[in-house]
Amino acid sequence: MTVKQSILKFLYPLFLFINRVFKKNDNIFSSDKPAIKSFYNLKTTLHNGEVYGMAQLKNKKVLIVNTASDCGFTPQYEALEKLYSLKKNTLEILAFPANDFKQQEMGEDHEIHAFCKKHYGISFPIMHKSKVVVHSAQNPVYEWLTDKAANGWNENEPTWNFCKYLIDEKGKLAKFFSASVKPMDQKILHAINS
Repeated sequence: MTVKQSILKFLYPLFLFINRVFKKNDNIFSSDKPAIKSFYNLKTTLHNGEVYGMAQLKNKKVLIVNTASDCGFTPQYEALEKLYSLKKNTLEILAFPANDFKQQEMGEDHEIHAFCKKHYGISFPIMHKSKVVVHSAQNPVYEWLTDKAANGWNENEPTWNFCKYLIDEKGKLAKFFSASVKPMDQKILHAINS
């Protein structure tokens, strides 16, 4: 871990406290509207270059998270891994490293993967670093997540690293959680368990 990453990990509780006190970015959006275009037709690329199809996730809930290694919220990796170890029979977590916010993911795919394994023991899939905000080079999964003509209702793009999108067992986008909502928050656990 770099000095910067160690400092950010140390300050993580302070970031959460400030967000809680000022109620900043504690947004949760949800809908029961069905998807217009199928989530299961989407494909993306893993950190090692292999194609990853969403069709293999049928009948599982999926938590999609845009991540970064040099962010104040990077310690959420630890809670994401805990959530994954508790729910991996019914939940898949997909990490999408991105450098869309203040240059907080500078590494190459193999470096990001090694960092996540070494410091957080990540065992869920980590994708190829890509754009998650609306852009001509936006990752196709994030195109679907942020286009209501595809997902049925949502246009909320990530506002920071570690925003979370929950897809239900039928491929419907059910919820959006902002970065300040911790992975083990009761709101996320309730949505996964319902």
